[in-house]
Amino acid sequence: MTLSQVLAPQLQQSLALLQAPMLELRAMVAQELAQNPVLEELPVTETTQEEKETREEAATAAADPAEPPPDTRFDPATEKGGSQPVDDFQAEFERLVRVDQEWRDHFAQTNLPSRQSAEEEEKRQYMFDSLVVSASLQENLLEQVRLADLTEEQEKVAELIVGNIDDYGYLQSSAEELAFSTSIPAEQILEVLQVVQTFHPPGVGARDLRECLLLQLRRDGKENTLEFRIVNDCMEALGKRRIPEISRKLGVTVEEVQASMQRIANLEPRPGRAFLPDNNQYIVPEVFVQRMDDEFLVTTANDSVPHLRISNVYKDLMAQADSSTEVREYIRDKIRAGKFLIKSLHQRQQTILNIAKEILNRQREFMEKGVAFLKPLTMVQVAEVVGVHETTVSRAVSGKYMETPQGTFEMKYFFTSGLQTTTGGNVSNTSVKDMIDELIKKEDQSKPLSDEEIVKLVAEKGVRIARRTVAKYRSELNILPSHLRKVY
Repeated sequence: MTLSQVLAPQLQQSLALLQAPMLELRAMVAQELAQNPVLEELPVTETTQEEKETREEAATAAADPAEPPPDTRFDPATEKGGSQPVDDFQAEFERLVRVDQEWRDHFAQTNLPSRQSAEEEEKRQYMFDSLVVSASLQENLLEQVRLADLTEEQEKVAELIVGNIDDYGYLQSSAEELAFSTSIPAEQILEVLQVVQTFHPPGVGARDLRECLLLQLRRDGKENTLEFRIVNDCMEALGKRRIPEISRKLGVTVEEVQASMQRIANLEPRPGRAFLPDNNQYIVPEVFVQRMDDEFLVTTANDSVPHLRISNVYKDLMAQADSSTEVREYIRDKIRAGKFLIKSLHQRQQTILNIAKEILNRQREFMEKGVAFLKPLTMVQVAEVVGVHETTVSRAVSGKYMETPQGTFEMKYFFTSGLQTTTGGNVSNTSVKDMIDELIKKEDQSKPLSDEEIVKLVAEKGVRIARRTVAKYRSELNILPSHLRKVY
């Protein structure tokens, strides 16, 4: 016997719609249109009375969750085009939301520790932010350096090597070049390089394609295979696919060479490929902040959201006396599912709009003056004002973008922890990162700023910050330590 929380399929669908970015949302709705025959999509310019009522009810529910909107019913016995609504869809929806919220509140009270200190709140916010953040290859390798069994001196050499590995995983400088620029013996650099080449992904730290493939074969224990011999002894012929030449040189059959080449083709020629950003990701802003004289206006991309309605054809079928019980029950289930989808879409838009309005309310200075004026903000603070759970805020802003007078930003960008200023106020850690980035951009590259020097310069701007925090923010900005930034 176990106690577990299970969300109803309809509520799971509602949460999925809330979390989905615009392009995914359209794909999900298209799938529902294909599966539910009673649904039909309206042109953007056409809005039915049914849709207006649904939108108003969704707005009411989002604005005041404690007071459910009026029930919407559809009665086939009394309605033939759709005016007096019948099923208890709204009651079901409210019940599902209420049950889900009660479970969340129960687990929040029994399983989560009280958040009292600023440090605990920052850790909690970092957890939310980390859900959609992926590490770069260099960050991944630097983490492995810290976990490796290296001396302090070897660790510095390893960081130097990682700093010279490109995004595809190849070492761009020879040991001699690194030795010349740092005065570290080449033998010591090669010794540490062998350790770095054992890191994940296999093949990282190689100086050419041949070494990259050999590293992967060694990692798989295939040093005594024909594949290893082909890569080690016949790399040029392999690249030009001179199969007979390889066959003669190694004394094996053409068929054996071909089979080995197929296995070699399964190796990864660019080990860092998995860590490359998705350059084909298309961003569609869902929220727009526009300045109108001295005020800001917040709108959502409602025109991009599919406009749906229940087809009158199926309502007529329900009203026909000669329709069988099975047909009527099937249509009833589809109408109920369709109404839930329409309601969920409108409530999604209203929730995002309410959250965006609260972000604008708290980040007005950012909208007027820029990143330096971004204020600390947590999802808990917005959730309390909007009247939803903080996990709902997290879902609503995930993957959504806001177009502002300062540029287009992911909505999660506006949620940051803060640092205290010397005047007793607070400043967003994003603003502090921007300060650090600007200081390093303007530094003398022959005498780069140390973390301790950055602490002093940031303090002159009125922000108190620890050296370890500077190191953390510098790492998050993908900026190397001072000794690796030095240009000789």
